[in-house]
Amino acid sequence: MEKVERINDLNQISFPNLDLNFNINPTAFTIFGIEIQWYGIIITFGLLLAILFCFPKMKKFGLDADRATDAVLGGIIGGIVGARAYYVIFQWDDYKNDLLSVFNLRNGGLAIYGGLIGAVLVGGIVCKLRKVKFLPMFDISVIGFSIGQCIGRWGNFINQEAFGTNTDSLFAMTGGRIQRTIINETAYMDGEMFLNGLNMSEEYAVHPCFLYESFWCLLGFILLSLFIKRRKYDGQLTLMYIAWYGFGRFFIEGLRTDSLMIGELKASQVFAGLCTITAVTLLIMMKIKYKRSGGEGFVLYVNTEESKQLLLEAEKARSKKTGDSDDDDDKDYVSIISDENATNENTNTENEITEENENGTVN
Repeated sequence: MEKVERINDLNQISFPNLDLNFNINPTAFTIFGIEIQWYGIIITFGLLLAILFCFPKMKKFGLDADRATDAVLGGIIGGIVGARAYYVIFQWDDYKNDLLSVFNLRNGGLAIYGGLIGAVLVGGIVCKLRKVKFLPMFDISVIGFSIGQCIGRWGNFINQEAFGTNTDSLFAMTGGRIQRTIINETAYMDGEMFLNGLNMSEEYAVHPCFLYESFWCLLGFILLSLFIKRRKYDGQLTLMYIAWYGFGRFFIEGLRTDSLMIGELKASQVFAGLCTITAVTLLIMMKIKYKRSGGEGFVLYVNTEESKQLLLEAEKARSKKTGDSDDDDDKDYVSIISDENATNENTNTENEITEENENGTVN
């Protein structure tokens, strides 16, 4: 590997093999004496983009956007709390003498798997209270979560964190803060430098793990979005997301030097591997069950009478608030729902015929 230049400016970031250089202060601006970090702004932008994508598509999953709003807000709060709690638990030695620092999120310190756990728990409770179906809600949420992760990972780029081991690959990066972190946190053993058990040196560039994960999540977002019309059952997209993200995260986490640890094992890598195996197993089992039954018993929530009735009632309530004619709106809305469901049923039928032609008639 070729050595890189020593960078004294902490805000400088470089991709030497691409001849790209940036100088970005992690603090975007200061207001009333409070420093606003780019990390928080980027996370917020990713969240807003996810919301803008998801809400217009709620009806395709048989969900009322107004009811779903409460579940989304609950999921966001639960996700933030869970992500921070997960990180703090595994880094307790850094916080036990300064408990107030637990609430300081401006410099990072969020764990994605903790966020997922918190979002599912709190979002699931709100779904139950607001009578929003879990699986369809999770299906649309994971697509939004993918694009949110894709954007949010660039906060790690600004902070020069979540980097990997030394490399000379095309996308190898280095920076003032990266080099300082390696120098300050490595330990010498037999004349070599080690960071969390990994042989490291600030003289060489490192893997931009944030970039790998951002691209992986973007690709996952595209694939899941394209699969919306082809889904066979509620929860399928959720399982696909877990399998997809877990598979990529398992290998990316293997490169990182700042992993949260369980003894000698990387916590996120273990969790990613278990999630991937579980999700893939369930996907295979459901596929076999679907083929054996010929699709019988597999009804998407959007095609159920319950969903149609709830959407109709929600539209009537909104019409009353705006003073529109109830009768006309009911007729128009029923027509819209019928057209959408007819399209979904035709699409499912075409998919089943295609599968039979490819795989043979299911007996």
